[in-house]
Amino acid sequence: MIKIAVLGPIPRDTILTHQQEVIKKYGCVSHPVIALAKLLGDEGTVIPVSNVHQKDHDHILDVFRPYKNIDLSHINSEDDKGTVIELRFVDQNNRIEKQTACMRPILPKDIADLTDIDVFVFVPITDFEISLSTLVHIKKSQKGMVVFDAHGPTTTMSMTGDRYRKFWVDMDEWLPYIDILKMNLEESQACWFKNEYGVEEMASYDEEKTDHLDEMAGHVLDKGVNYFYVTLDSRGCVVYFKEGGDIRKQFIKSIYMKDVVDTTGCGDSFAGGLAYGFSVYKDPIKAAQYANALGALRTQGKTFDVFRSRQETDAMIATHY
Repeated sequence: MIKIAVLGPIPRDTILTHQQEVIKKYGCVSHPVIALAKLLGDEGTVIPVSNVHQKDHDHILDVFRPYKNIDLSHINSEDDKGTVIELRFVDQNNRIEKQTACMRPILPKDIADLTDIDVFVFVPITDFEISLSTLVHIKKSQKGMVVFDAHGPTTTMSMTGDRYRKFWVDMDEWLPYIDILKMNLEESQACWFKNEYGVEEMASYDEEKTDHLDEMAGHVLDKGVNYFYVTLDSRGCVVYFKEGGDIRKQFIKSIYMKDVVDTTGCGDSFAGGLAYGFSVYKDPIKAAQYANALGALRTQGKTFDVFRSRQETDAMIATHY
């Protein structure tokens, strides 16, 4: 039986889509947890690990209860500290974010009794939500692989709740404890910058700038990461890994979806797909295909009904790849 733990916030989200629709739901961790539950079926268990508000606790459990293979024992509200997010999309991919409440960071004590986990999936959305000590604890005491989404350490918030991009300045301290690092292109530009560049030169996102990725990948892999994924919006993703001492670079095209309803949670779903691909196939390309599939499915509606069973997802992948 496969066991996958997904760690991060379960925010109470209010979303204004680019089509001016208002969606209210519990996000982040919820996306990969339910996607994985549907993929695994009777073949595995998914364990969400999160700290939430007491007023949200029962509602969050109600979201997960229909799925019999989700273990609810590590959703904690004792401290009554959870995450509340407001998102306003200005177009299909770009949004203005506001955070009005913050969860307690996930610490080693929150996972002390978790054993025999095949993959730990970290999907933080703000820079304080995951303690580095938690990754260190996993490396010392667990056999499971660590999938880590860079969205958290490249995002921070002001005292007024405004969320904005930040540089991941201490990235090298984290890399030795990460097996599979995932980020989008904008986040990569917040991770890989030269000291001689002025901050002003690095402050704006350039969706065409990819010339830094090869050099960055070499650095990331040298620091201990085994697989480095960068998503390229609708184009697909690229993965870097070492093969026979050399660095291999592979592009995996996206799965095109004509009608995009809501892109919230696509990155989290992508991370879940990586976890599934590695736990079942131990293959970076197959993992990317599942990641692209879950990310594409996430765009197709407002609810978690967008995710499919393994058979349906496999048929989707076979059609596109």
